[in-house]
Amino acid sequence: MVWLSGKWRLWDQFAVRGAGFPAAGVLRLAEEGLAAAADRLDAGLSGPAWDVFEKQFATTAVETAVELQAIASSPGFRAAVEWQNSTIWRTGIESFLRWEPSVAGRTSKPRQREELVAQYWQRFCVKNDTIGFFGPVGWGRWDESASGVQVEPGSGLITTSNVYFASWAVDALARAISADPRCLNWVAPRRVPFVRVIGDLAHLPGRSPQMIPAELRPVLERCDGVRSAQEIQQELGPTIDVAAAVSELVRLKVLVWRLDVPASARPERYLRTWLASVGDTGLREQWLTRLDELERGRERVRTSSAAELPAELASLESDFTTMTGAAATRAKGTNTAPCRGLVYSDCVRAARARLGTAMLADLSPIDLLLTSATWLTARLADTVLGHARRVHTGLAAAGPVDLAAFWFACMPILHGSAVAEAAALRRELSTRWARVLDVPDGARRVRLSSVDIADRVRDEFGDPAPGWGMARYLSPDLFIVPGTETEWVLGELHVASNTLGASLFVNQHPASDELLDETAADFPGPRLLPMLPKEHKSRLSARIRYTLDRPEDYYVALVDQTVAPERERAVLSADVLVEARGDRLVAVLPDGAEFDVLDAFGHVLTTLAMDSFRIMPDTDHSPRVTVDKLVVARESWSVPVESLSFVSEKSEARRFVRTRRWRDELRLPRFVFVVSPGEPRPFYVDFDAPVYVNIFAKAMRRLASQDPGGRLSITEMLPSPEQAWLTDDKGNRYTSELRFVAVHR
Repeated sequence: MVWLSGKWRLWDQFAVRGAGFPAAGVLRLAEEGLAAAADRLDAGLSGPAWDVFEKQFATTAVETAVELQAIASSPGFRAAVEWQNSTIWRTGIESFLRWEPSVAGRTSKPRQREELVAQYWQRFCVKNDTIGFFGPVGWGRWDESASGVQVEPGSGLITTSNVYFASWAVDALARAISADPRCLNWVAPRRVPFVRVIGDLAHLPGRSPQMIPAELRPVLERCDGVRSAQEIQQELGPTIDVAAAVSELVRLKVLVWRLDVPASARPERYLRTWLASVGDTGLREQWLTRLDELERGRERVRTSSAAELPAELASLESDFTTMTGAAATRAKGTNTAPCRGLVYSDCVRAARARLGTAMLADLSPIDLLLTSATWLTARLADTVLGHARRVHTGLAAAGPVDLAAFWFACMPILHGSAVAEAAALRRELSTRWARVLDVPDGARRVRLSSVDIADRVRDEFGDPAPGWGMARYLSPDLFIVPGTETEWVLGELHVASNTLGASLFVNQHPASDELLDETAADFPGPRLLPMLPKEHKSRLSARIRYTLDRPEDYYVALVDQTVAPERERAVLSADVLVEARGDRLVAVLPDGAEFDVLDAFGHVLTTLAMDSFRIMPDTDHSPRVTVDKLVVARESWSVPVESLSFVSEKSEARRFVRTRRWRDELRLPRFVFVVSPGEPRPFYVDFDAPVYVNIFAKAMRRLASQDPGGRLSITEMLPSPEQAWLTDDKGNRYTSELRFVAVHR
């Protein structure tokens, strides 16, 4: 085992998140000498020198367009775009490739398409995404025998490519099967998770109990989500019309009777198992044949070349629409997870990394950060529990309190006051860290010793215990800056979350049982895990749902029943009691097992806390802060969009020069990442590359039109593209970050 300190164990393994195209790719779009020529111009931007520069800029713009066409015409780039958004290729990039670049021909539409290609290119080259071959999942280990950072490049970029159906697509297929009138007889009805049945009464949160007619009770007792309506009919005999009884119980909102597919990375496997159990030969064979057809299409997609991929994706989508009557892609902006396509790909990087355990000494300052993050979870838990105890006291006055009623009564807290309180805790965390760091006004580089600030951290944050079970986990993203003195850089610190437990990591691990062994070391006993919806906006999807569960762990269905009903130790919230134990509230399961009730709320609490770790306050400028050899905060700027008048400059050449002068005034580095409220994700800017300056200017104009009082956040890129150390077998270098798991003792 690897121990960071007496409080924190690091998992032996870590993920290597890296781009799928070499980092040097983005440097192809910055013409050498152009930036220096721009910086030599006098303030007036007129006269002979300006005329010469304008011509140089126009020539360079055409050369950049040619370079972008070369990039876009490469098979790898096309395949990556097809996986992301095949429509974009057909509507934007194909026409860009047919265009012949010239100074006069660079009208508005071709420039838009230049920027489109450049936007995708920066994502593929310098964003450490984890998706497809353009963001493959890599792995590494701590190794006592290794010296520093060692890379075993393997063969090629990836070793394995997996293609998965999106969960919504399999759900659409299940709905199509359900539309067949022969289907329902073979579906197992189940009780709504938050309906508690006591005697002849059904209790729903917030509603008066309703009587269950005597003739329906024998059917209700057998509706466990495992036995089909046909099986229940066989048990009860012909004297009871089970289908009619179930339909009435559905009308009373006591039962659910539909073909639901549990959440998983391979939902089609459950659907196949269900179809195999259907006693109606015609129904079974018809839909098994169709499922076979879709799976063969998916396999053709997986094994297709870059040139074949568009046709195979189109063929699969056509077959899907014919079978289900549903569109093969989902509209952007719906209240769903970001997976809009019918299938998605995850790949395993060939390169493996090894870190010498001697490097742990350089990571010692992270103990201070983890302590403060734990303080955050402890304070959030105390705040929510204080509200929850008052809710419980009110409910308990009327009798025993079940978890379903308690959950619904706490919703105004979890999605109301707790949101504001979590934001306040984030600000307080930054305030306390400001006292710890005591950064001088105007500083750009601050270096501190962990020994010097350790007492201050203890004074501000104490020695807290994690607020709930899964809050024992903290997942830091760390960069390595190679050099004579290797330096670490903290990216994000994911609070109350084991991000390596996400499906996309577990299913791309060469031996996932090893991750389960790590989990068993962290939690020797069973855990209580909430069943989560299949997806919700950007926070939840089949790819990122936690999957490191074990048979001994319990699942509780609060609202959504997304675990296979056959699974042992899966309980309904209505069957769980919430009881007071001094200052604690515990969930008492039907078999007598007890857990802290906040474990059932764990996902909501983690959602509140996960992205709350910011040690620097929201100010116009924050310096780079280094503690020992760990950069705990990169230099950053917060800029009002109203101050960026130069982005509206019509002339590309003038806009480029004026942007560089603004950059010099703020002393921004060449490479940065920008976060704008008007953009869906952070984007890279190279101030030496006109096309990226154009993208930056357009994003700022968009923000100004949406929110004139808005601000953008700019952060130095550290490490920069030239400092990439992750290599493949051809010597190409890729940007990367290491994702670790730390667990509190």
